[in-house]
Amino acid sequence: MLDSAPRVVIVGGGFGGLAAAKALRNTDVRVVLVDRQNHHLFQPLLYQVATSVLSPGQIASPIRSILRKQRNTTVILGEVTGVDSDRRRVFVHSVDREGVALEYDYLVLATGASHSYFGHDEFARFAPGLKSLADAVSIRNHILRAFEQAEAEEDPKRHRDLLTFVLVGAGPTGVEMAGALAILVRSTLPSEFRRIDPTLARIVLVDMAPRVLGPFAESLSAAARTRLDELGVEVRLGHGAELIDADGVIVGGERIASKTVIWTAGVAPSPAGKWLKAPTDRAGRVRVQPDLSVPGHPEIFVVGDTASLDQDGHPLPGVAQVAMQQGRYAGMLIHRRIVAKSAPPPFHYFDKGTMAVVGRGFAVLQSGRVRLSGFLAWLAWAAVHLEFLGQSSLRVSVFVQWVWMYVTGQRGSRLIVNYHGPATSDSPATGAEGASSIHFHESS
Repeated sequence: MLDSAPRVVIVGGGFGGLAAAKALRNTDVRVVLVDRQNHHLFQPLLYQVATSVLSPGQIASPIRSILRKQRNTTVILGEVTGVDSDRRRVFVHSVDREGVALEYDYLVLATGASHSYFGHDEFARFAPGLKSLADAVSIRNHILRAFEQAEAEEDPKRHRDLLTFVLVGAGPTGVEMAGALAILVRSTLPSEFRRIDPTLARIVLVDMAPRVLGPFAESLSAAARTRLDELGVEVRLGHGAELIDADGVIVGGERIASKTVIWTAGVAPSPAGKWLKAPTDRAGRVRVQPDLSVPGHPEIFVVGDTASLDQDGHPLPGVAQVAMQQGRYAGMLIHRRIVAKSAPPPFHYFDKGTMAVVGRGFAVLQSGRVRLSGFLAWLAWAAVHLEFLGQSSLRVSVFVQWVWMYVTGQRGSRLIVNYHGPATSDSPATGAEGASSIHFHESS
């Protein structure tokens, strides 16, 4: 009977959490998946929402919809705030209650990561990151509003500050964001403004590393750098952001005046290590056993960005493929324990390759000894990303939008949407830039 079946609590509805839940679909267990959002987000395409290529609904799917045919699974909208590993309970803040205790027989923590400002949390106020739909919509609003402000601005001297966009971090997110932003300002917007020339917008990509896309081979890094140069992106390497404030960024002792700074560097894991009082690496990720379990707690598994595991002498990267493979492995291991089968071999990550797109029709691809850049790499990138979208309806929608944009240059959603908070008796309702506490610095 299902009512007496073991309970598996999965925290997080991202790539790892969903993979674990799906791996248990035919197992006699009660699965409870807890997430503070009601949707599964395809994070690799967030930058396309921020740059008006896609709409939010094209890269996110309701978790309940994805798991609707999985009768042994219950979805709870709530935020996990702690774990009592001795009593096997997790504590959840739900919509109407706080500190609700959920008991488990097995626990899978797939809690993902947040922004890391490398000890400079004061930068967050002026340089928001890109981790959620709220972040992406807020950044999209601000980018579009910058052009609207410049169009209305009487003093041409202020146009430069309004139309300077600084991205801090030249990894895949920063490079993809810079390329997409360059296409937006040079191909889509010029015909729509009369008093300003959007092509004069300045896009600056900053990183203290010696080259862009550091994890890639040098040849691919060089190809990406050449493509960014062709798109007009100004790349500043060898110096990080020393200061970020309302007036811009200081890089290498030089101030870059800007009203739009976006943080595309660094992630920090969830506080799962603190919840479990488990060993962590320097970044705070939980050091897991070869079977992804927590030392001393074989019933607790940590996967994805929250887990730290070495393979071939190197830590596994924080990418979607790692999370998905680890989630499937954890689900399979739990299944085999429940049906009294022998344990599988230790987890081994199969690297299917790494990709990054740089503007329209150009990408870099690295898989084993294969090194590819250009249009063919872009086609491969598009195919892989379409495959891993949550639902078939999204694949069709995104494919049609990509083809339409490639042919016509017209984007998906360029709406400035103000999300209003509740009005108070003392003051009128005010607009919020998305559903989060992100604050951009506006021009004075």
